[in-house]
Amino acid sequence: MLMAGLCAAVLFLFISCSGSSRENIPTAEQVMASMELANDYFMKKWPDTSEGMPYPSRNRVYPSNIWTRAVYYEGLLALYETNAKPEYLQYAYDWGESHGWNLNRGASTRNADNQCCGQIYLELYQRDPRPELLDTIKASVDAMMATDKIDDWWWIDALQMAMPVFGRLSLITGDHAYFERAHQMYLYTKHKHGGNGLYNPADRLWWRDKDFVPPYTEPNGKDCYWSRGNGWVVAAMVRMLQILPAELTEQREEYTRMLMDMCEAVIPVQREDGLWNVSLHDPDNYGGKKLSGTALFVYGMAYGVNNGLLDPAIYESVICKAWNAMVNDCLHENGFLGYVQGTGKEPKDGQPVLYDSVPDFEDYGLGCFLLAGTEVYKMVNF
Repeated sequence: MLMAGLCAAVLFLFISCSGSSRENIPTAEQVMASMELANDYFMKKWPDTSEGMPYPSRNRVYPSNIWTRAVYYEGLLALYETNAKPEYLQYAYDWGESHGWNLNRGASTRNADNQCCGQIYLELYQRDPRPELLDTIKASVDAMMATDKIDDWWWIDALQMAMPVFGRLSLITGDHAYFERAHQMYLYTKHKHGGNGLYNPADRLWWRDKDFVPPYTEPNGKDCYWSRGNGWVVAAMVRMLQILPAELTEQREEYTRMLMDMCEAVIPVQREDGLWNVSLHDPDNYGGKKLSGTALFVYGMAYGVNNGLLDPAIYESVICKAWNAMVNDCLHENGFLGYVQGTGKEPKDGQPVLYDSVPDFEDYGLGCFLLAGTEVYKMVNF
């Protein structure tokens, strides 16, 4: 109890000293304009939704139904919910149609990255219940459900990529077994992978995978907590809470507590400029501005405020400081987003992360930005 009281006091002191004024709260119109600018840039650059993403250093082109594009469409559908432009929804349908509503590596895949596109297919199925939107992703998950194997999610990104797929299948079929299996797999990642689990309750943050559990440390001797990796967990909690039925109280309490704990844990390491570093506990290990991790934290915090889980007196200033930094420091006049770290698993990957650097895939950074923006839009549009 003494430690909890001390943590609360430190947090209050941090917020009191670093909070932004009311003048720094963007208007709903400003938030929407920033999202539209960034999204319009992308849609104009990639008018063919089937066009693959080149990866020059690997001398190959990846299909556009991999996880990076799926995350973009997560953001686009969230944007559509707040700004129902028909071209947004059509762009998503065109993408699914161009792939025949299939998964990268087909229905036999158990890989969460390959299943991520299923989130979009299932959201669109709920609007337009044609069997072809459902069949392949359901077959992939049902094949997993037919086994007792629950250790597939050995890296924390997988929680965001696949947990909501299981959840939406529960909503569509009315079978809570999908929710239950997702929870079992989540708990295995939390408590088992890497020896004792990938979650560190002491710091309320996650190691990306077994390669980063102690004794591994950052150059400064502290644990390696990759910001985007932890952001994926935050996003997974949000996307599950958005769809969980009230009667699944154990799961709702677990995901709510995880979201609240992680959001509180990252406040003290927010940069002075409002963004977060690539490495949360070692600002000197490839330190610098990072949009994707920042956006995912903003997404979780703003959702928490909007749904009565987080105190706006504490979080509003943190959220607005971060959102303003993304808009002012990362968003170009033409809509391109800078400071997006390329794909990888740790601080050194996808470097350098600069205002003008183009990541190997530029779609998922935008998806994260749109997810954040839609929740900020709701927060300020009261």
